[in-house]
Amino acid sequence: MAPRRADRQRSGALSKLRVRLTPAGGADRIDGRAQDADGNTYLKARVRAAPENNEANRALEALIAKAFGVPKSKVTVSRGQTARLKVLEIDGTGDAEIAAFVAKYEGKS
Repeated sequence: MAPRRADRQRSGALSKLRVRLTPAGGADRIDGRAQDADGNTYLKARVRAAPENNEANRALEALIAKAFGVPKSKVTVSRGQTARLKVLEIDGTGDAEIAAFVAKYEGKS
């Protein structure tokens, strides 16, 4: 049996990315960024997959992995598995890379 994703060995650099997900959104894409009432920035993303059997979370992990150019196994939903606002951990990516990635979506809300 293959190890669960959370049990896989990490490479060291591990950063977190906040994402508000719209499942069954008709397309797999990142729509922009926004801020919550507390001023925390998050990306807005949508996936075609339905929120059933963890399919939407897996599709989000694949979307973010592709955007960062890392294998899907390096991206994991660490918080918010059943919520729309999620925290993803991206193995092998530094905080500066996350900040630069999010900055690309400024003005696209």
